Amino acid sequence: MARTDLVVVGGGTAGLVAAIGAAGQGAKVVLIERHRTGGDCLWTGCVPSKSLIAAAAAAHTARSSAHLGVHAREVTVDFAAVMAHVKGAIATIEPHDSPERLRGLGIEVIHGDARFVAPDEVEVDGRRLRFRRALVATGASPAMPPIPGLAEADPLTNETLWDLSERPERLLVLGAGPIGAELGQAFNRLGSRVSLVEMADRILPREEPEGSQLIARRLVDEGVDVRTGTKAVRVESGSATDAGGHHLVVESAAGEERIGFDRILVAVGRAPRTGGLGLDVARVDLTDRGAVAVDDRLQTSNPRIYAAGDITMKLPFTHVAAAHGATVVQNALFGLRARVDHERIPWVTFTAPEVARVGLSVAEARERFGPRISVRTAGHDQLDRAVAAAATDGFAQLVGDDKGRLVGATVIGPRAGETMGEIVAWMANDAKVSAISRSSTHAYPTWSDDVAAASLQDLQASLAKLKPATRALLWIRRMLDR
Repeated sequence: MARTDLVVVGGGTAGLVAAIGAAGQGAKVVLIERHRTGGDCLWTGCVPSKSLIAAAAAAHTARSSAHLGVHAREVTVDFAAVMAHVKGAIATIEPHDSPERLRGLGIEVIHGDARFVAPDEVEVDGRRLRFRRALVATGASPAMPPIPGLAEADPLTNETLWDLSERPERLLVLGAGPIGAELGQAFNRLGSRVSLVEMADRILPREEPEGSQLIARRLVDEGVDVRTGTKAVRVESGSATDAGGHHLVVESAAGEERIGFDRILVAVGRAPRTGGLGLDVARVDLTDRGAVAVDDRLQTSNPRIYAAGDITMKLPFTHVAAAHGATVVQNALFGLRARVDHERIPWVTFTAPEVARVGLSVAEARERFGPRISVRTAGHDQLDRAVAAAATDGFAQLVGDDKGRLVGATVIGPRAGETMGEIVAWMANDAKVSAISRSSTHAYPTWSDDVAAASLQDLQASLAKLKPATRALLWIRRMLDR
């Protein structure tokens, strides 16, 4: 049996990037996908959720622009048309990830369930393939908490939500991480009455506390019932007064309460898809969390096999999976020692306003570098673009280590994800916080000017520490350089 250069198990982002990259280098590649290529991002994640958010933002803007002098008499939402827009976006992008395109690139695509039957052999529907290298990229699936009565309420997840044909009048979202916060706000803007229930003491618990508080206030202002520090106890279906609905019984500091809902969306986390793959036979170890254990080169305990994307339970984002896939090609095919620096990969929560993060939080930086870190924050109440747009909820925060190097950042505001790209570039070059304002000029008025303003604070603080004679010499030198 001839060996395949690379067998890829899973046709999501990580698998597609690796398969296309390897085939482009002349490798013999087989991709095995049990369902449909494109993965969660195309079918149930990024593409549909951002399409829904776009429709929700349009409805909200139409209703909420009186402060700008724009008055809409009546705004109606055609939910069926909204979902048609979502499906249209998926259909437009789908050909890029299709089996037909992959086969055109020289990749053999097999539909079926893959299972490792030896450390260097995989079986799919009775066919055995020996490989030089393999990549496991089967992703993750929504976690379902063991709450009594939940299964009987026909819970939605981010995978099944897109089958809705009617807008729920009352939607309860269980979990206020990125998925819960994004979709909760979107459905509220589309006309559902939304309750957001989170066990932690704040929403978006991975973000800076100030950011979590800002988004929570925005959600409440828009009419979302936000409940933090609240534990789901059980689901009760039907009652004498609400025969067609359900209730979630919760416990909080206020005691036990019942929250009515028509549909419940579970967004409490995700679990790696490792079941049925025969990873034990392949001698691939798992972590305590059930993820595939990898080193910094994404190699598993079996040196022939790599893992990438959500199955590793690293940062659970599409662009991270893409970076993983590209890294695997370098290491698996060419024996390089490329690695992914997860601390310099940004992520964005697409609420309104957006929350963009990269690197260390303030608390993480303080724990690593001690009390001499720098934290510079520029609020949008002082950002001219935000004032002109009447959108001053937001800020840019830059975190420097004990030597002033940029090690983390948070930006909250419109298009924060785009603004974050500049910060990532500065971090990649080990720049100091002060370098952003010292070495670059930002167009005025733009949203990214908040980053320059935060950097300027650091530059001014550094200059303030200099002796007067030194500051004078620096000023003279700057004048001469002009």
